[in-house]
Amino acid sequence: MISSPKILGTAMIACALTSPFTTAFTAAQTPPPQPPAPVPAVLQNYKPVTAERLRNPEDSDWLMVRRTYNGWGYSPLFQITTANVQRLQPVWVLATGVNNGHEAVPIVNNGIMFVATPGNQVMAINVRTGTILWRYRKQLPDDVVLLHPTSRGVALYGDKVFFASGNAVLVALDAKTGKEVWTTKVAENQNGYYMTLAPLVAAGKVMVGASGGELGIRGFVAAFDPDTGKELWRVYTVPAPGEPGSETWPEGNQWKTGGGPVWVTGNYDPETNLAFWGTGNGGPWMGDQRPGDNLFTASTIAVDVASGKIKGYHQYNPNESWDWDEVSPPLLVDYERGGRMIKGLIDVARDGYLWFLERTDGAINFVEGEPFVKQNVFKSVDPKTGRPEVDPDHKPGTGKKADFCPSHWGGKNWPPAAFSPRTRMLYIPANENLCATITAREVEYSPGSPFTGATSTLAMAPGADHIGEVQAWDVDTGKRVWTHTYAKSPNWGPMLATGGGLVFSGGTNDRMFHAFDASTGQLLWEFPTNSGIIGQPSSFMVDGKQYVAVQSGWGIDSRAMEARLNTLFPGEYPEVPEGGAIWVFAVK
Repeated sequence: MISSPKILGTAMIACALTSPFTTAFTAAQTPPPQPPAPVPAVLQNYKPVTAERLRNPEDSDWLMVRRTYNGWGYSPLFQITTANVQRLQPVWVLATGVNNGHEAVPIVNNGIMFVATPGNQVMAINVRTGTILWRYRKQLPDDVVLLHPTSRGVALYGDKVFFASGNAVLVALDAKTGKEVWTTKVAENQNGYYMTLAPLVAAGKVMVGASGGELGIRGFVAAFDPDTGKELWRVYTVPAPGEPGSETWPEGNQWKTGGGPVWVTGNYDPETNLAFWGTGNGGPWMGDQRPGDNLFTASTIAVDVASGKIKGYHQYNPNESWDWDEVSPPLLVDYERGGRMIKGLIDVARDGYLWFLERTDGAINFVEGEPFVKQNVFKSVDPKTGRPEVDPDHKPGTGKKADFCPSHWGGKNWPPAAFSPRTRMLYIPANENLCATITAREVEYSPGSPFTGATSTLAMAPGADHIGEVQAWDVDTGKRVWTHTYAKSPNWGPMLATGGGLVFSGGTNDRMFHAFDASTGQLLWEFPTNSGIIGQPSSFMVDGKQYVAVQSGWGIDSRAMEARLNTLFPGEYPEVPEGGAIWVFAVK
């Protein structure tokens, strides 16, 4: 029997000035200044987040979006195990007060949780009680350009919390009070630039990238001083004439609207001081309107954090035409091949391929690539370079309708995979058996307006009996070990692996949070939450007890895909209730 969790809602207190002895203020008068609110006791001794703690975090904390710079999404904590996970129960639940897609990870530093939500909101919460310590909301202008109104998290450094606001403004908050320390305009929102990612702090810099590839932006990664907000460098993902890679673009000014957005926080290698970022589609969507390979769209780029220079890259889809943004950064996982250990990068790509690469102090080398879902676009992949040979019948073009698998949402979208050093397996939230068509047209660029020139449809592969999957791959053999399927749901669930031999994930339209045996794939536990889970789970320890936390709140692309599936199969993929909440679980 699961006991009722402690449910904490948000309250609004309305005060009316009704007493005749109350001082009345007219519109021309200013109320007396109020003393600053006292800092809660739990925050008075806030533990600063140092560069060393980011490089080597305590097992009990979750200090950055994937916990460690390598992007593993792995907690070494082992108090919650395959033997006791069935006793996992909610400890507290906190309503966020907003709807839409809750995609951010609960960040935890020494018992203090920091969570970003849609609505440009950041909250600090006492993990022991579920009490809100402070709440920050950034008001956006009425004419804001924001096609994906969500946040994928915050970053911590020193005594600050860094937040990428939807209108392309980087915000530094005081971790103790939630008050703004500084704000910096990163890009012009009215020209189509907006931000959804969690910042990356490395080597004393705060780095962000901008979304908006469907609006004709020119993508970039930029670094800022954490103390002042001053920009330190900026590197564009679409080169200007004369810069390396510019020869892969047509002559003229198309590079100015070439796309290459950055949607997801990069990973980082302290040994080489390189950050690895994924880049999105070109602008417009159809490659025949921008002939050439179009570097550095649909790529992983290795950026020197000291200088901002691109030191290496791997492009997955030259002349990308399927909206296969390869924005998820590769995981830094060393793996065995041919009797030697390779300093690896492993990318689970939207194009439906699992790419095994090699990282160096500069270049990114191709090792191997193979499909992890149904893929009919690539005839083959060059064994030396990794360049795919594309079947022209499955490549959309202007005035040409083409079908292809996987769909434009990809074999895996933005939700991150996880890696466990215990099992040596990679865990993938996959969508199998979904295909699409795209029909394209000429489109004119207008700042802040759609610049895709494409119309898409969704379809199920013939004979398909499921969509969503959780896949486990042995990184040393490059072979799939197990697969769990969801018959009537896609999978939009970011993955968490733990030292207790478990893998946690949500992602399904039944609102469940799941725990799998990391070795066998057996479903050991599931729990229904208030909404669908597309948030990134985390695990941490407070006062000697391990917890697992996740945000529940369906929306954004998961909602859009569900709606299209329900159009194809009426009544089989119904609307998922929305409403954001933070869930914290522990074994009882």
